[in-house]
Amino acid sequence: MKNKLINNPNIRYDAENHPKIKGIQIINGRNNFPISWLNQQGYCEYSLYLQYFKGIETAPTTAMTLGTKEHQKLENKFKEDAVPTTFDEVLKTSMKEAAISREFFVVAPEYGIRGFIDEIWMTPDEFVIIDDKPGKIPYPSTINQVLAYSLAFKSMINESPVNSQTTLFSQKNDKRKIKAALRERGTNNIFWIEEFDENNEKKIKFLINRMHGLFEGSKPFLPTKNPNKCNKCRFQSYCEHF
Repeated sequence: MKNKLINNPNIRYDAENHPKIKGIQIINGRNNFPISWLNQQGYCEYSLYLQYFKGIETAPTTAMTLGTKEHQKLENKFKEDAVPTTFDEVLKTSMKEAAISREFFVVAPEYGIRGFIDEIWMTPDEFVIIDDKPGKIPYPSTINQVLAYSLAFKSMINESPVNSQTTLFSQKNDKRKIKAALRERGTNNIFWIEEFDENNEKKIKFLINRMHGLFEGSKPFLPTKNPNKCNKCRFQSYCEHF
């Protein structure tokens, strides 16, 4: 597969920062949150409240720092021989010749989500959305994150008059499947992969709706009940539940 550095000239939208919640943008009149928050939500929902509603800042953990460095290392390596292209173009060429891209931006205003896909494989038969993670355990939180990337990607390649500003028009009759995958960071080990089917789509939409309920105030932020998570949490000194 050839490395492709994708530019998305089709993506144009107006956004403004939420007046009270750090990190949330308002796009097309709706709250839009980073997909990576789903990983944090699965670890402890209340930590989202402390960080983004209360505005509490903490020093990054060692794992976070190492993860950022490894991520940048992979990105730099990819760019060494990546060929610049547009997504429209690679959609066409990948129907005959497989391609890989990294740090692919996705946004789905109708679902209120956005983020960067670590890596995407585009082959004549399928799209594989890959999220790199430390370790090799498919936690529900990490699965939810890559499912949301898949949902946003699916939204962007399907023509929709309502979503015309962020739609990337795929070829007609493009019936390629979308698969979501987790890979051990820094390796080729894909330790979890599933088709993004109707059941997975329904599941992630339900969770995304809950997230919006949190931001709108109709649902409470629930703290984790796992004391091991609390003991490792960087927000423990600020948390009333610790």
